[in-house]
Order: sequence, then C-alpha cells, then structure tokens
Amino acid sequence: MIRASVDSQFQQHRVTVATGASSHSLDIPPRDSGWGSSTNGGELLCLALATCYCNDIYREAAKRSVEVRRVEVQAQADFEAEGLPARHLSYRVSVWAAAPEAAIRELIEHTDRVAEIHNTLRLGLPVALESFTAHAVT
Repeated sequence: MIRASVDSQFQQHRVTVATGASSHSLDIPPRDSGWGSSTNGGELLCLALATCYCNDIYREAAKRSVEVRRVEVQAQADFEAEGLPARHLSYRVSVWAAAPEAAIRELIEHTDRVAEIHNTLRLGLPVALESFTAHAVT
C-alpha cells in the first residue's frame, strides 16, 4: 500500500510518504502566511505524473536491457477555478539512452501505456472520504 500524510500547523508543515514499510519525509515548507502548504495539490498531481513516468521508464528499460542515461518529464494541468477538476492534463518526455532511436521511442510509448498513475487518472477512479474527526479547541 502507498500512503501520504500531511500534518499542518502554524509555521509547520510535515509531509510523509510511504510504500509498504518504507517511509520518508519530503521537505515542503508552509505558505508565507504560515498556514498550509507552499506547494498546491495541482503541482503535486503534476509531480506524481512526472515521477511515476520517470521511475517507470527506468523500470521498463531494465526489462529490455536498455541503458537509460537521462529522463526529463514535464507535466502540466489547467485548472479553471477553485472546486473544479482539471480540464487538461498532459506531459512531455525526453529520454536519452544507449539504444537505437526506434527502441527508445517504443520504450516511451510502452511506458505511457503501463504507468500506474496515468492509468489511474485515465480510469477516473472515485475518491472516497473514509472517515473524519472534528476537534473543537478553545
């Protein structure tokens, strides 16, 4: 299971991500106001898309014995207004590898078909609020 958590207070913003038993923190400071995250969800969504594709290129290249030397992924999303879903999500990829150009092109296209974050978004998986707790403070 993959997990992410945020613990946010005034001037403190802690982010932890985990896969199985392996976890680590990400350094994302609070906003200038001191409340919330200096990085917004749309930026993190684009980062998730880019990170997934980057990691999957290396994974799929290893299966083909292709030596990838560099991967560049740029993802972008257009959000029209607060509360609305993105209306456009896309990404661009450059891959440098010790392989024929045709093999690199096939690797790029194959990875687009098997990248898990991409396929999750393409499926339109529902997001469920499983539980919540409200704490009144004085």
